[in-house]
Amino acid sequence: MGSGIVAALIAAGRPVRAATRGPADLPAGIEGAVIGDLRTPTNLSEALHGVDAVVHTAGLAHERNHDEAALRAVNAEATAKLARAAKAAGVRVFVLLSSIRAQTGASADHTVTEADPAAPTDAYGRSKLEAEELLAGSGAPFVVFRPVLIHGPGMRFNMAALAELAARRIPLPLAGFGAQRSIVARRHLADAVLLALANPAMTGETYIIADPEPLTVGHMIAALRKGHGRRPGLFPLPGQAVAAAARLAGRAEEVERLRQPLVADPGRLLAAGWKPRRSAFDALVETGAGRD
Repeated sequence: MGSGIVAALIAAGRPVRAATRGPADLPAGIEGAVIGDLRTPTNLSEALHGVDAVVHTAGLAHERNHDEAALRAVNAEATAKLARAAKAAGVRVFVLLSSIRAQTGASADHTVTEADPAAPTDAYGRSKLEAEELLAGSGAPFVVFRPVLIHGPGMRFNMAALAELAARRIPLPLAGFGAQRSIVARRHLADAVLLALANPAMTGETYIIADPEPLTVGHMIAALRKGHGRRPGLFPLPGQAVAAAARLAGRAEEVERLRQPLVADPGRLLAAGWKPRRSAFDALVETGAGRD
């Protein structure tokens, strides 16, 4: 996620200083600043000297099954330290990439909006919500984004697993999965960050970010395979049969999640001026083809 946002910032003509754990070979146009471990950062004042805006994308992902203490230390407490340092440095805006899981669980029986009370259901979501709260309390001017599942070149975890499944040259029994889920293209997320950096009216606000059109898992597979120049290759199978096969394969939790809806409404961000470049389906076709 971070690399795609950095590329978008550079393409937009913005100078970038990347905070790194240790010395790193960075692409041309990026200045490095070594701050060490996020939990015990050093040289923050030097790293932030002359910086106009902070875009904070680092953190621990929920897919790694970290314990709650580690998630809080990195996702929440480290964010607070960085936010306080940014406030002291006079940074104009601090953009935090949070998560939809700070808003809701892995599924929802209604379309999720920012007006819903934040109700995370796991340690990861709680750590992200705490990060948002600590940022708001730091005094640093902020914008919070709560993205849904992100896709694009180099994607990891759940979307990478779905892309790997789509790449297999076998028919898949997913045509009957009718639940819709929101996703967002990495390029569209980067555009939202650029908008936040340019639009002072967004400061102090929290935004869900999702491509406006939710897709079923079958549509996602079809889009990814279209990017490969292939037909969808989907067929229906009763949900109970798919669930039984998933249990035998040790994938019951992942498959059950795909059968549940999670639709998020980006209306507030659209009203702020965000305009996705492509439809959700077409953006996923580009990802299938290896393009951003």
